[in-house]
Amino acid sequence: MNILGIETSCDETAIAVVNDKKQVVSHVLASQIEAHSKYGGVVPELASRNHLDAIMHLYKQATENFNPEDIDGIAVTAGPGLIGGLLVGVMFAKGLALGLNKPIIAVNHLEGHALTARFTSEVEFPYLMLLVSGGHCQILEVLGVGNYVMLGKTRDDSVGEAFDKVAKMLGLGYPGGPIIEKLAKIGNENVVKLPVPILRDTPFDFSFSGLKSAVRRHIETEPASTEDICATFQRVAADVLCDRVLNAAKHFAKNYPNSRTVVVAGGVAANQYISARLQNALAEIEFMKGFNVVAPPIKLCTDNGIMIAWAGLERFRLGLIDNLEFEPRSRWPLEQLKESFND
Repeated sequence: MNILGIETSCDETAIAVVNDKKQVVSHVLASQIEAHSKYGGVVPELASRNHLDAIMHLYKQATENFNPEDIDGIAVTAGPGLIGGLLVGVMFAKGLALGLNKPIIAVNHLEGHALTARFTSEVEFPYLMLLVSGGHCQILEVLGVGNYVMLGKTRDDSVGEAFDKVAKMLGLGYPGGPIIEKLAKIGNENVVKLPVPILRDTPFDFSFSGLKSAVRRHIETEPASTEDICATFQRVAADVLCDRVLNAAKHFAKNYPNSRTVVVAGGVAANQYISARLQNALAEIEFMKGFNVVAPPIKLCTDNGIMIAWAGLERFRLGLIDNLEFEPRSRWPLEQLKESFND
């Protein structure tokens, strides 16, 4: 079984083909980081134009050594994301589905992240997931394809958004995550005093706006080296994530005592410091020692076509295909995902 996946939800245009043997048949990607870095973030109109310019060329590359007739289904990100980029991908996918007479699968972008660990590792349902990216910060129980239970989420900024904004304050450029992680390695994470924003009224929710504001105040009133600020900010962000995940893991273990996997998904999962902190935090508590933290390879943490193709394959083999009348959604909460887009 071969599924072609198309991803255009933000600033990466990507197309991939994967099969049911967990093999990548082809994968091509056009990054827009350089185009958006001068603006300190993604410009939606520019992203849409770049998707439109790139998508046909990428499709030809992805199928250069592969007969499109051998595709069993076409998966495309239908949301959430920037509506202009989603429209480019969805309309291209519909045209392919019509032209090749193949079924189409509307994929939730977040489910793509959620299921990637099942492509790269032997991960069985159910598992606990920390979804951390530029737009999302959530803890969910992943019970099956299309079956998610939200435990906690951010009340303001996502952790990835906080990384980007702190990097912008420091004049480091976009995206902020990789730059901050690199500079943090040579900084002292205990020099700068920053508050650890732990919400006391709920054990699973996040808040990062206060931390971001504290960094701004520190930059303005108590100058420190950029490396030390990056190291301390990253350490505090990890403190918050570890606290929330530990609470969720205890809750999860009571409901599913035979399941001991925590998946970290999304762009921030590429941060090796945070992944290591989560693994160590679980290992330090006797009750939690059986838990294992699983994160996809770095190149599959950020947006890519492989995760969309794989999520499409998971849905396709359950018979969850869609008709050509669906429309992209800028908002599509994962916990509200239905079995089929058209249900």
